[in-house]
Amino acid sequence: MRTTTLLLFLCLCTTTWAKERVVHVLVALCDNEHQGIVKVPAGIGNGQRPGTNLYWGAGYGVRTHFDRAAEWVRVQVPSPGLPHILERVAWKHRDSAVYLVADAYDGRNIREATEDLLRYASGAGSTSLNVADRTIAIGGGADLVAYVGHDGLMDFALEASYPAQDKRVRETIILACISKRYYAPHLRTTGAQPLLWTTGLMAPEAYTLKAALAGWVRREAPTAVQERAAQAYNTYQKCGINGARRLLVTGW
Repeated sequence: MRTTTLLLFLCLCTTTWAKERVVHVLVALCDNEHQGIVKVPAGIGNGQRPGTNLYWGAGYGVRTHFDRAAEWVRVQVPSPGLPHILERVAWKHRDSAVYLVADAYDGRNIREATEDLLRYASGAGSTSLNVADRTIAIGGGADLVAYVGHDGLMDFALEASYPAQDKRVRETIILACISKRYYAPHLRTTGAQPLLWTTGLMAPEAYTLKAALAGWVRREAPTAVQERAAQAYNTYQKCGINGARRLLVTGW
């Protein structure tokens, strides 16, 4: 009886980990000229140069940080063919069927990145993408939609609404300053569930996202994902773990 139970447990675990899931990350490149940010050095604050940008090609940028992560393996992906998305990269998680697609938005197009996040959270804009030997759904077809960058809603208002397109509950991660306050009114109508967002000013570097995804891949509870993110943020920012826990929160 114990052998049968063990085999059933292993089968369920294998099935769970084998199920394909997709994370789509929208990165608004840091831009001294076109965003209302505290200015950073020119080399990392040019929103038209992804290769050196603070949130993309720099040491803790999304592309660089995930390229260096042992658990994420870069896979080939076609260019998005959109002028405001300067680069697209993708990875597959080494130990599960999770795919991560990241888009680098021209810093001048932070409004488009913000609008796309909300559209995708609502289930709109689903697109098929060939990744290595697989076809996956990104945009509104993704399971988790994330945003990394400056909080554009501190600079401009959105007039459109983003009602849920279906009954599927997507999750979101919004790594931007005070994102819970600014995004909540817009996100509620999408039907998405906020897995991680912020209550104060923060540095939206990729170690926080990577830590959160480590828990999400393992299907951990939102509070466990939050704790992973807070621990990582404190490790790099030395802000104190209690401060990190207050900054990075989950749910409404």
